[in-house]
Amino acid sequence: MSAHPAAEPAAPAHGHPSHHAPGRPTPAADELRRPWTVFALMIAAQFMVILDVSVVNVALPSISEDLRLSAGDYQWAISAYVLLSGGLLLLGGRVADLLNRRRAFLAGIGLFTAASLVSGLAQTPAMLILARATQGAGAALLTPAALSIIMTAYAGRQRQTALAVWGTVGSLGIAAGVLFGGALTSALGWRAVFFINVPIGVAVVLGTLRAVARGSSRRGALRRLDVPGALTLVAGLLALVFGIEATRSAGWTAPRTWVALAAAAVLLAAFARLERRAADPLVPPSTWRIRSLVSASAVMAGVTGVVVGAIFLTSLYLQAIVGSSPVVAGLQFLPLAAAITLSAAAASKVIGHAGARSLILGGLVVLAGGVLLLAANAGGTSYAADVLPGFLLVGAGVGPMFVAIAVAAMSDVPAERSGLASGLMMTGHEVGAALGVAALTAIAGDLATSAGLVDGYGRAFTVTAAVLAALFLLTALTVPGGKPTGTPVRGGHGGHGH
Repeated sequence: MSAHPAAEPAAPAHGHPSHHAPGRPTPAADELRRPWTVFALMIAAQFMVILDVSVVNVALPSISEDLRLSAGDYQWAISAYVLLSGGLLLLGGRVADLLNRRRAFLAGIGLFTAASLVSGLAQTPAMLILARATQGAGAALLTPAALSIIMTAYAGRQRQTALAVWGTVGSLGIAAGVLFGGALTSALGWRAVFFINVPIGVAVVLGTLRAVARGSSRRGALRRLDVPGALTLVAGLLALVFGIEATRSAGWTAPRTWVALAAAAVLLAAFARLERRAADPLVPPSTWRIRSLVSASAVMAGVTGVVVGAIFLTSLYLQAIVGSSPVVAGLQFLPLAAAITLSAAAASKVIGHAGARSLILGGLVVLAGGVLLLAANAGGTSYAADVLPGFLLVGAGVGPMFVAIAVAAMSDVPAERSGLASGLMMTGHEVGAALGVAALTAIAGDLATSAGLVDGYGRAFTVTAAVLAALFLLTALTVPGGKPTGTPVRGGHGGHGH
C-alpha cells in the first residue's frame, strides 16, 4: 500500500500548494510535484482507522476468554467503534472545514491513539467498549480532516494518485485487519492489537507538526456547527443497533426491543426535523433529493454490512469449527483480500463501457452466490472445500461494487457538493458495517456453542442472500447507469472532501 507514497523522494517542504482554490489547480500547480511526506502521514492514520473496523475480529475469542465477554459484548466491541466513527463523520468534516484542518486532524489522531492505549489496558468489557467508542470518535474527526489536507496539499496527477490509493486502502483494510489481528494476537496476545496503534499514532502526530502547514482558524466558526443534529443522529443509530441486538438476546417481542426501536425511530425523525431547521445542517435537505446519491449510499451500506458481517461470523467459524489458530485464520482471509483487489482493478478498466449500474448488479449476483455457497457448506470442517470457494465469490462480487457505487453516487452531484456527497457515502459505509454485524449476530443467535454457531452461520447467510436480492431490485430501479466521462473513478470512495 505504501508503494505510491514512496514513488518520489521527499524534499523539505510544507504540504500546501499555492493559494489558488484547491478544486481548480492552475497549470503551474499541476506541474509542481510535491513530496509525498504529507500523504504518507495521512494514509498511515487512515489505514489505522480502517484496520480497526475489523482488527479485533480474530482477537475476539482471546479477548472473550480474558475479559469474559457475553454474546452482546462481542457485538458491541465492534459496533461501538464503527457506529461512533460513522455517526460523527459528517460532524468531523464540518469541524475540519469550519475550524482548521490541521488542528482537527491532530485532535482526532490524538484521541484515537489515547483510546487505543486504553483499549489495550482494558480490564472489563465496559472499559473496552467505551474505549472502542472513543476510538471511533477520534476516527470520525481525523478521517475527513486527513482527506481534506490531501486535497489541498496536492494537485493534478498527484492528487489522482493519492485518491486512488486512499480508495484502495478503504476497500482492503477490512480484510487486512483480520490478517494483522491474527498475527498480532498469536505472537503477542490480544492487547497488542491495540498497543500497535500507539507508536504509529505518536509518529504521525510528530510528523504532522513538522510537515503540514498550520493554516488559519476562523473565529466564531463553532457556532455554525450543527451539534444537536449530530448528537441526535448518533443517539438514534445507537438505539437502532441496541434494538437489533436485543432481538437476539431478548427476542422480537421483548419490551426493551420495541422501546429501543421506537426510540430510534423518534430520534432519527427528530434528526430530520433538526436538519430542516438548522442554519448550517450537516446535510442540506436538497441533498436527500438526489436519488442516485441516496440509493447508491443505501447500496453501499447494505454491501458493507454484508461483507463486515460475513468476516465477523467466518472468523469465529474458522477458529471454532475448522480449528484454525488466530494467525492461520488471518492468513485464510488473504484470498478474499486478493479477490477484492483484482476484481476492483478489473472493474475500474471496464466501467466506462459497462456503466456503474451494470457492475453493481453483476457484483450483487456474484456476492449472493458466494454467501449461498457459504450457507450450503455450513458444518463443513475443510477450509479449502467449505470456505474458500465462497470467499472467492464474495471478493469477486464486492471489488467491482466499491468502484461502481462511488461512480453511481456521484453521477448527479454538483461539483460544489462532491465532498459532502463523498462524506455521506462513507457514512453509509461505516454505519452499514455496524448494522451488518448487529443484524447477522441477531439472526445467527447462539454463537457460544459449536452446534449453535453452525446453525446460525447457515441461517445468517441464507437471510443475507435475501437482503442482496432486495438490493438488486433497489439498484435496478433507482441507480443510474453512471458512465464516467474522463473522471478518475477510484477517487470517490474515501470520505469527506474540503
